[in-house]
Amino acid sequence: MRYMFMLYNDESAFAHVTEEQMQQQFELFGQYIGQLKQAGIFVDTDWLQPSQSATTLTLKDGEKRVQDGPYAETKEQLGGYFVIDVPDLDAALAWAEKCPSAHYGIIEVRASAMPDGRNGADA
Repeated sequence: MRYMFMLYNDESAFAHVTEEQMQQQFELFGQYIGQLKQAGIFVDTDWLQPSQSATTLTLKDGEKRVQDGPYAETKEQLGGYFVIDVPDLDAALAWAEKCPSAHYGIIEVRASAMPDGRNGADA
C-alpha cells in the first residue's frame, strides 16, 4: 500500500541556518532516501519552495480565484513529501520515525486512496 509522508515545518526556524547546517540536512535526507531505496519501498519525494512562493486556485462557486501565497496561515508549512510502498500503517509509521524531519517538524502519514495501489499515472 502506498503512503505519503507530508513534512510540515516552521519555515521561520530556518531563517538563521548556516550553509554548513543545510548541507548536513541534505546529507541526512540523502541517507534516508538511500535507506528507502535499499529497502525497495521508495516511490517519490520532493522538496518544495517556501510557502510564500505558493499560488492557490479555486473554482468554488463557479468563480475562478487565483491567490498568491499559501492556502492557510499556520505556524507549520508543507515543505516536502515522500511516497513509499509498504504493507501497512505500522510499517509506514516506522519509516516516518526515521525521517530527519521528525526531529524538528511534524509528519502527516496518509494512505493512498487510489484503487489497487495504482498511482495517478496509472488511473
